[in-house]
Amino acid sequence: MLEALVCPMTHATLSYDAERQELISKAAHLAYPIRGGIPIMLEDEARKLD
Repeated sequence: MLEALVCPMTHATLSYDAERQELISKAAHLAYPIRGGIPIMLEDEARKLD
């Protein structure tokens, strides 16, 4: 299923961080949370990466 998801801001591919339960967009420098098995693909909900 991960192959079907892209960053809503950059349309770049995402990588999965199983430990943190996040989808990582290196292009946007954001980490989108996964809650209850559902990815929350909203910029307001994303964590900024350093």
